[in-house]
Amino acid sequence: MALLKINALEKHFRTPEGNLQNVLNIDSFSLDAEEQMALKGQSGSGKTTFLHLIAGIISPDSGTILLDGHPLHALSESHRDRLRACTIGYIFQTFNLLQGFTCLENVCLGMMFGSGLDKKKAAALLGEVGLGNYLQHRPSQLSVGQQQRVAIARALANQPKLVLADEPTGNLDPELAQDAMQLIRRLCDESGAALLLVSHDTELLGQFEHCQDLKDINIPQKETEA
Repeated sequence: MALLKINALEKHFRTPEGNLQNVLNIDSFSLDAEEQMALKGQSGSGKTTFLHLIAGIISPDSGTILLDGHPLHALSESHRDRLRACTIGYIFQTFNLLQGFTCLENVCLGMMFGSGLDKKKAAALLGEVGLGNYLQHRPSQLSVGQQQRVAIARALANQPKLVLADEPTGNLDPELAQDAMQLIRRLCDESGAALLLVSHDTELLGQFEHCQDLKDINIPQKETEA
């Protein structure tokens, strides 16, 4: 059963010259519940924009996005925020951890906008990603690989139905990237969350049974002058 269904999706941005540039023009896309899929695309191809649209961070100019049966494109901003908090876990390339908060607090903060604060659950999840002895450490006291593990734990804290991963290993060396990818896929598999990952790393993409090239589903239109 499809967890995510997209039809006739379009997104435009204004260029510095004031022209209207079509960034995304996707006729159809779907992702099943518990499915793990990778999307290939070079920098500037619209990968992050696509994830932001799915997460409801930005709105499409036209088209429909059905997430877990909810018409994301038609919801108010407050309803989109609530649906995102309860349904989606987001892993950023730059981690986006709050530097003034401990590891435990970073994971707990994500819970507060979704299923509700549960410190024991947050601590257990950090233990599961190998950071059980780092609950009170701040991000600046951790290695890059450890920071990514906190970000992964935060993304899974609300038991989301869908995890979106935007170049999640882009700041890691090959060995750490492999470890992080295995961890993300294992946790999604164990929790029953679907995974949609975007990357330009061919080695990472090769690990996915289901992999699509964004250029095969995205056919941007020509820039329109103002």
